[in-house]
Amino acid sequence: MKYLIVGLGNIGAEYDATRHNIGFDIADTFVIQHGGTFSLERHAWMAECKWKGKTFIVIKPTTYMNLSGKAVKYWMDKEKIAIENILVLVDDLALPIETLRLRGSGSDAGHNGLKNIQLMLATNAYPRLRFGIGNDFAKGRQVEFVLGRWTNSELPMVKDKILKSCAAIESFAAIGLAKTMNLFSK
Repeated sequence: MKYLIVGLGNIGAEYDATRHNIGFDIADTFVIQHGGTFSLERHAWMAECKWKGKTFIVIKPTTYMNLSGKAVKYWMDKEKIAIENILVLVDDLALPIETLRLRGSGSDAGHNGLKNIQLMLATNAYPRLRFGIGNDFAKGRQVEFVLGRWTNSELPMVKDKILKSCAAIESFAAIGLAKTMNLFSK
């Protein structure tokens, strides 16, 4: 079985370790845990990892967040991966920082990366793991908050949730979406 794991984020040092790049951070941790390394490929940084007889194609699109669907569609077609075997890792402003939410479909909730993936795949029925980033920002400061770095007090929880996200990816491949949703969507 082959899986496409898509960490959403923006390329460039100015975006490293920001809330909006949590998808990249999860992808990095997952690849390190499974002994892989990223190389620059078409539309994305890509790593291939194996675990318990399963192959993971892990990508971090280089198209910037708003055009993430281009990379998803390319790698899905190139690797012949079924849509139900895709898992998109994404930040979610509407969820509290403590929350991970796994879903098999749903709206883009105003997230430009998800919006573009939905456009390119012509469906919103693809699995995604939403990583709550909270919404503790002053009125008019949403962009600064989303593109800002985690606070020192948030970092321990964020690191723990990154590890839980990696476990959720393994579970998704091992026991499927429905059972994994019950385990990780709290």
